[in-house]
Amino acid sequence: MTDHLTQSAAAPPAAIPQADGNLSCPHCGAEVAPQEAFCEACGGALTPTAAGSTVQPDEMAAPIEITRSIKTEDEETVVVARPCANCGGVIGADGYCETCGTKAPTERDHYTEQPALWVAACCDVGVRHHRNEDATAVAAEPTPRSRAVLVVCDGVSTSLDSDVASLAAARRARDVLVAHRPAGLGTPASRVAAITGAVVKAAAEANAAVIENTAPGSDNAASCTFAAAVVEADLVVFGNVGDSRVYWIPDAGSSGNPTELSVDDSVAQARIAMGVPRAEAETGPQAHAITKWLGRDSPDFVPRTGSIGVTSPGWVLVCSDGLWNYASEATALQSLVTELSTPDADPLALAVALVDWAKSRGGKDNISVALARL
Repeated sequence: MTDHLTQSAAAPPAAIPQADGNLSCPHCGAEVAPQEAFCEACGGALTPTAAGSTVQPDEMAAPIEITRSIKTEDEETVVVARPCANCGGVIGADGYCETCGTKAPTERDHYTEQPALWVAACCDVGVRHHRNEDATAVAAEPTPRSRAVLVVCDGVSTSLDSDVASLAAARRARDVLVAHRPAGLGTPASRVAAITGAVVKAAAEANAAVIENTAPGSDNAASCTFAAAVVEADLVVFGNVGDSRVYWIPDAGSSGNPTELSVDDSVAQARIAMGVPRAEAETGPQAHAITKWLGRDSPDFVPRTGSIGVTSPGWVLVCSDGLWNYASEATALQSLVTELSTPDADPLALAVALVDWAKSRGGKDNISVALARL
């Protein structure tokens, strides 16, 4: 959730003990935890003075293969290795490109999902982080504008094993929302209420997944944000905890305005509510400090929720701050989406293009984008 800088060959300095027993960053003086390798405030490299946890969930025991499946003309499914992201060459068995020698990223560092032609997601480690603590999980029925689930979780970089916990949380929430298809009592209001209840349940189950993937006795429990959207025909129901966001981005020139649907649980949002201009609040001190999260030490993991009816073509966009760091306003995202969209409105191509765009702007955080085309 904050900048991480690559460590130099020389060992970085350790945190400085203070009179109150806490530790401070030798670069900027901010308080740091003993197991941190980077300062949350300034991004400076540190030598940890305590070991971190190595707990891993069952579902991550075997890494996702860097492969893709295609179907031949006779409907036979063939699994082929993905090409090198640097030059398009073949990735060898040792994990390096046989043409340019670039090491292929692990699937946890970069992966895409496309359960249906109208829904897709891309999750990437970015440029400056040493691991990807973001996670996406999406599901969709084949027919466009039928039903889709989009989930993004962003692991808090100051807590242990957040890369593991965020992935477990996103997948658990997706599975809950896929399994629970409440229709309400037949009225629009009851339908919204029923789906909203499912989003609240998904957040609770995601919180449980984070706790299950926190090392017993850890004094720095894994934690992450949560943002989800359920699309059913012309209805979008959403919920969030933390500062991952849900946007509605109508096509340029169509009816309706681009809108940030979710409301952050963050210091920046609190300052915005007090009248501080958005640009100032989102770049000021502790701008990315969140006030709600998922995890064992969370005081409140009940999501803020809402819904909208969609009457024009456009995109439901769920993303982590790795994207909105560079385009926070919904109008700015609409311009960006208009610029990067392909003529056939392919959500996978757009998700990858948005991630690449964020990386071109510095990629200072992990980047997650999940899209549904309506």
